[in-house]
Amino acid sequence: MSYLPSILLAVAGLVLLGVLLIPVVRGLRRFRSALSMVVTSTNQRAGLLRARSAGVRVALEQRRRTPENQ
Repeated sequence: MSYLPSILLAVAGLVLLGVLLIPVVRGLRRFRSALSMVVTSTNQRAGLLRARSAGVRVALEQRRRTPENQ
């Protein structure tokens, strides 16, 4: 019967682990959701910035070219 306290302690530890694991999993789920929103927003802004810089490069290249007629 000396193994009974060990079994009860192991079961209590597993129950405590389960109780503590539920809020952690919920928090991680919210964190992943927020992270995906931030990544999406950042990628959209970076794409717009790339498009603008490409437009500026094209405009500068057009200004540098000398017209062939002149």
